[in-house]
Amino acid sequence: MKSLNPLKILLPITIFLFFGCKEQSNLIQDNGIKEKMVLDLSGKWKFRLGDDLKWKEKNFNDNNWEEIHVPARWENQGFQGYNGYAWYRTSFKLPNELSDNQLYLVLGYVDDADQTFINGNLIGLAGGLPPNYRTAYDAYRKYYIPKEYLNKKGENIIAVRVYDNELDGGIISGKIGLYISDSGFEPDINLSGIWSFRTGDDSLFLKGKTEDIKTTQLMVPAHWDIQGYQDYDGFAWYKKTFLVPKEFDGENMILLLGKIDDIDQTFVNGVLVGFTGNWNFKDIPTEFNKDDEYQIKRVYSVPSKILKSGVENTIAVRVYDGFRDGGIYDGPVGLITIKNYQKKNKASSE
Repeated sequence: MKSLNPLKILLPITIFLFFGCKEQSNLIQDNGIKEKMVLDLSGKWKFRLGDDLKWKEKNFNDNNWEEIHVPARWENQGFQGYNGYAWYRTSFKLPNELSDNQLYLVLGYVDDADQTFINGNLIGLAGGLPPNYRTAYDAYRKYYIPKEYLNKKGENIIAVRVYDNELDGGIISGKIGLYISDSGFEPDINLSGIWSFRTGDDSLFLKGKTEDIKTTQLMVPAHWDIQGYQDYDGFAWYKKTFLVPKEFDGENMILLLGKIDDIDQTFVNGVLVGFTGNWNFKDIPTEFNKDDEYQIKRVYSVPSKILKSGVENTIAVRVYDGFRDGGIYDGPVGLITIKNYQKKNKASSE
């Protein structure tokens, strides 16, 4: 997290707005987003030492597992001195009134690294597991839950794979639960999840031509620092491919990219659709946090003529981070029609 800049000056941003071909800002400011807990998940969870990826599955039988309190260090609950892998599991039923809401799972602080699953589907991770171990004990876990992963009419299973290297271990603190955002900005096309990622500044990412480029996979939204790139400052590229459902053919869309630390240029099918920050520099950006760019919600217009029907589309995001944490770190992330965006923006401001 960056220190706040006391000068709250809106950075002038001029980009091509493709509707009508006028030059103007393509960044639409969101209202502030607040989240509230709707289901408390603290209390007794199933717990087992060791490691087996079968334990993430929804239908795995954990009846013979021990129980442990969450949040709390496992050292204080009979597992003093244990370092290594352990798994947590719990279940919940989704209240009917929440079935259409965008939900987030908050796990607070996990010591040291974790992978978190809903009904067998990976929804978030922080730190690095062996052999590429990296602690993320000080990273706050808030994971977006894609709606398609949830069972609206029955039981849902949360499984958390934890690796502790030394000292305290486990899901140790925080207000553990399911949360909803009061922003109302739920994408029509969800783009959160696994993205291709590469450090450096390779222009082949612009058009998604990355077949011959070595990439890794990162969860979005989440800082890259908690996913194996701790203390990395500099350029990096993200890439995601997606299909446009037939129901959105011909629709002008809004691309929601949440918050990006620090500045970005964003391309859809090779076309610049928006940027935030001062990209007028010789070698590297020098004004990457002049106006708290890392706190600005990215909301970019994507005209229908840029999107392709029936084939893969590519989003490429060029990011420069100059200080501390970096990357696409907060949601929502996805596409929403102009009509739905305007409707939800009006509702959230009333």
